[in-house]
Formats: sequence, structure tokens, C-alpha cells
Amino acid sequence: MKRLGLTLVAAVCLAATTFAAGNQPTTAKWEGNINVTKLGKYLKLDAVQHEEVANICEYFDEQMSRATTSKKNQEKLLRNAVYGNLKLMKKTLSEKQYADYARVLNATLQNRGIEVK
Repeated sequence: MKRLGLTLVAAVCLAATTFAAGNQPTTAKWEGNINVTKLGKYLKLDAVQHEEVANICEYFDEQMSRATTSKKNQEKLLRNAVYGNLKLMKKTLSEKQYADYARVLNATLQNRGIEVK
């Protein structure tokens, strides 16, 4: 009976720490490796859009690298990088392409553990 009680307590503690760790905002280091060719195929970009998107992605990589390595104002720099990227993409892409891109960017940031408030 004592062994069962200790096992139950350990399981509850493990579940609590796992749940709490999942709710903490994290900012993993950004490794800028956006595959513009695959993104272009997914979004069905024309030649002009492809070049613009490549430039925007390069700029975004620089901004995200700077933000994730910053010691001060990291949250503000991350937010500015992401929303600046979205603003530039909105000007370049059609409405459907932009919606698809925003979905991909959101999934990418979540998969990398980067939370933007």
C-alpha cells in the first residue's frame, strides 16, 4: 500500500512539472534555414514574388538571429522580427498565399519553441 502511494505521488509530481514546463514561454535559438524553393512551391509563387520572398526570408533570418541571441529586449526584438516579416509578406503575397504563409510561420515558430506575445 505504501509503495502504491509513493508511486501515485511520483506520477502526480511528474505530471505537474511536465504541465508547468509546457506553459513557460521559451525562446529557442533561431537557426535560419528557410527553404525558399519549397516555400515557393507550396505558395505557388510567380518569379517576381519568389525573388521578393527570398529577400524577405533573408532579412527575417537576420532579424531572428539577432533577436534570439540578444540579452536585452529579446521579447520585443522577436515580436518586431515576426510582425515585420508578416507585414512585408502581406504586401508581397495574395490573400490566400498570405493566409497559408501565416499558418506555416506559426507552426514553424511553435515547433521551434519560440513564443511571440
